[in-house]
Amino acid sequence: MFARISGALVERSGDTAIVETGGLGYEIVLPPCIAQKVPSKAGERVILEIYSVVNLEGNSGRFTYYGFTNAIERDFFEALLTVASIGPRSAARAFSLPMSTIAAAIDRGDYNLLKSLPGIGQQKARDIVAKLQGKVAKFLLIQDAPAPAPASIPDFADEALAVLVQLGYKRAEGEAMIRQTLEREPQLDQAEQLLAEIYRSKSAKQTP
Repeated sequence: MFARISGALVERSGDTAIVETGGLGYEIVLPPCIAQKVPSKAGERVILEIYSVVNLEGNSGRFTYYGFTNAIERDFFEALLTVASIGPRSAARAFSLPMSTIAAAIDRGDYNLLKSLPGIGQQKARDIVAKLQGKVAKFLLIQDAPAPAPASIPDFADEALAVLVQLGYKRAEGEAMIRQTLEREPQLDQAEQLLAEIYRSKSAKQTP
């Protein structure tokens, strides 16, 4: 069992990330709010604080690793687990808003906001407030880590962007297509190849 992982991102898929370190690839579950702050491009360096859970199945067990961008987020996750009706999967799903937003709702007894979290109904919202109200001060005081700024596109992609703008695409739309394409095909290093891949991707989506 370990508390932190530092390595290269192999793959991001929905709420999971595979991080490689020491020749091993670890599958990490990312709560929705955390996933928004974790890099999505393969090969990028990732550092995550880990909360480990052992799932027993018969005579064997399987580890599930939950990842967070800092230790305070992990502490908040652990605080949610002290609520009897909240398990790790429920806590991870519910962690869909910034930590400070959820903590503030707990502190003021905002059942409506808590009920809006995935998997949290009326009873669980009441359980959370009953257990944690008045105990979340440090989660209110510490600012949530900002999402990483979008990476600038490489020089050769500027040429492709200029072509897309000339073809009538908005600059922001062209940049989004370029970033999405480079995330899928990081080996591309020429404008013509990049434009061809964008065309293939759009054609595939339009094919019934």
